[in-house]
Amino acid sequence: PTIYALSTPPGRSAIAVVRLSGMAVSEVLERMCGPRPEPRHASLRRLKDPRSGIVLDEVLVIYFEAPRTETGEDMAEFHLHGGKAIVRAVLDALGSFPDTRPAEPGEFAKRAFENGKIDLAQIEGLADLIDAETESQRQQAVAQASGAQSKRFEGWRAQLLSALGLVEAGIDFSDEGDVTERAIGQAEAVALSLRNDLAAHLDDGHRGEILRDGFRVVLAGPPNTGKSSLLNALARREAAIVSDEPGTTRDVIDARLDLEGLAVIVSDTAGIRDTASGVEQEGIRRTLAVARDADLVVWLSECPLLPATTQGEGRDEGRPQTQVSTIAAPHHDPLPIERRNEEREIYVLTKCDLLPADETIHVKQSSFDLAISAKTGAGLDELTRLIAERARTAAGNASDPAITRARQRDEISRAVHHLDAFLKDKTRALELRAEELRLASVALARLTGKIGAEEVLGQIFSRFCIGK
Repeated sequence: PTIYALSTPPGRSAIAVVRLSGMAVSEVLERMCGPRPEPRHASLRRLKDPRSGIVLDEVLVIYFEAPRTETGEDMAEFHLHGGKAIVRAVLDALGSFPDTRPAEPGEFAKRAFENGKIDLAQIEGLADLIDAETESQRQQAVAQASGAQSKRFEGWRAQLLSALGLVEAGIDFSDEGDVTERAIGQAEAVALSLRNDLAAHLDDGHRGEILRDGFRVVLAGPPNTGKSSLLNALARREAAIVSDEPGTTRDVIDARLDLEGLAVIVSDTAGIRDTASGVEQEGIRRTLAVARDADLVVWLSECPLLPATTQGEGRDEGRPQTQVSTIAAPHHDPLPIERRNEEREIYVLTKCDLLPADETIHVKQSSFDLAISAKTGAGLDELTRLIAERARTAAGNASDPAITRARQRDEISRAVHHLDAFLKDKTRALELRAEELRLASVALARLTGKIGAEEVLGQIFSRFCIGK
């Protein structure tokens, strides 16, 4: 059937675009607006209901002739005035044709895939482009939707098929030892080079997923150190409840930010302390869980004034120590979390507005990274810059092809596994080693949907708009 859909957001607007794709497009155009327009030329027409002949609207009509269209089928667009009644009347008229029906979510893109106009990796990039909220997400999605990632995948598969052809040649000429040995040696060289390329692509710090899903930042520390206040200050809205009562935050609260074009998810968490409250203990458990999985942890410590003491340099049991007499070192127990590296952490003194003005320089000389005040805004610009800097480093260049989904990572890992099996056990029969190369080729083919696409198409297209 020929499908149709409103491709602009529903509701009142200046212009609404209705799209059609399928074999009945020419008939629809002739019956609703007269002779079919020249392909790819906008034509001003009166659009009529085919049942009554009543004029529905004066519209721009554009006809696209197969196969040089997005879907590979005949397509057309009606550019209507964006009133709700107009759109409703046009969609109702289109539904009166026997061979037309409303499109399902993503069905235009699905037909493009089925007709070879776009591959699975490009469809995933298109879905990410629709969902993009930041400039970096847009750049990465555009690169993938335009086929940059697909070219890399297909290049890998071409190398693999070359190695497989050499092994099969060795099998065919097994009675000629020198030919077989030379062919297998060349295949192993190709396979080893490809295996290293795939492994390097996997070892990317998950930068593509970070760009797509967001750089995760967790605010952690004891109760009443200003985590909720900091979250509200960064989000510039009341995202979390602020109270002087310890243990107010019991669950993880997220706020999505756009920092210098990068998607950043900042999480407020329960204060870490010894407590008899079962609910608060669960909140602390969740805090530690999200902190372990975070891309960056901002450890907060309140900045109280204490009697003069001398603090040593460095960190005690992983906690920062101050070097000045009037600033208290963190006085809570070490936080029970494994630290992978210092690039994952920022140490912050909070409530610096409570300090005398002449103590500010001493805070900056301490072993904390910076001092802030969510109340006055002091230090927030510097903290934002630090977070954006860490996010930019983790995300890398948004225009470079990167793994963006767990599905892609799984298939590449599977290909590496089969290449390792081919390379390491050279005592196996050539036929069995060739099978390892074939299975690696299957994994790479699944990346672009040349095989095995059905199981993921439904999940992808369900996220698309009706008219895409």
